Amino acid sequence: MLSFRHELFMEVARLLSFTKASQTLFISQSALSKHVKALEYFYKTALFERHGNSISLTKAGTVLYGKLLVADELQSELHQELQLINENFLPPTRLAIGASTTITLYVLPPVLSAYLRQNPSIQISVLNRNSNNVQKALLDHEIDLGIIESLTRVNTLTYLPFMTDEVLAVCSRNSPLREQTLTIQDLPAIPLALRENGSGTLAVVEKKLEENGLGLSDLRILIRLGGTEALKNFVLADTCLAFMPKRAILKELISGDLVEVPIRDLTVQRYFHFIQRKGTENNRLINTFIRFTQRYYSKPE
Repeated sequence: MLSFRHELFMEVARLLSFTKASQTLFISQSALSKHVKALEYFYKTALFERHGNSISLTKAGTVLYGKLLVADELQSELHQELQLINENFLPPTRLAIGASTTITLYVLPPVLSAYLRQNPSIQISVLNRNSNNVQKALLDHEIDLGIIESLTRVNTLTYLPFMTDEVLAVCSRNSPLREQTLTIQDLPAIPLALRENGSGTLAVVEKKLEENGLGLSDLRILIRLGGTEALKNFVLADTCLAFMPKRAILKELISGDLVEVPIRDLTVQRYFHFIQRKGTENNRLINTFIRFTQRYYSKPE
């Protein structure tokens, strides 16, 4: 079993920050530093290099972190096998999930609430990033499972279909666009607000436009914003057009604060996938959460 100090070290190494690690671990920064110093004393070497307000792993720290990641996966497998033998064995278990903004804000909350009611011994953390960064976090062993929009696939990850969502062209109730029906040829003349590079929403919109002979360079892009909520709030205050996931704007569509602007012959759908590192496909904790989430969203609404 990994020692408490090794688990603390892993969190500092993952985040490369004593401050952030102390917040996620609910331990004071001074206590955290003492535990890491005790490990450094035990190994007779520094594990972190301090650079003013930042830190990095030393060569010894990098070796230790790599070995502990392997040990952590072996411990997880051991716990799973013991649970199959003895269902009364319920060790505290952590599951780190990374998800794109729409999933984090509009899909995961109800399913996480239901899952934790049935699995009170599991501790879950959620990393909210765009799809590119979720994929990177998975490759860097920062998370156990990702849920993202379709991207260029990486051969060291596995992809499992989850759900579909429609991306709509919308404007505010105060925009003159609200009563129009557009064509694809109209788009280059219309001010647009878009998501940042790396966004799955942007990627699927860009691909669909390219299929119709339009590149982003052909468009009149007024502003780019990081995150669905930032984009939504800008559109509500402006008169521009934006492409937004339907799940993120249902309340605003119902209230009339946002209005769908039809574009002839343009339908944009995106596909969400569960992603995990190859070699973890038989991880019982991950698979149980995936199946629970799939069942939750297969229920009749």
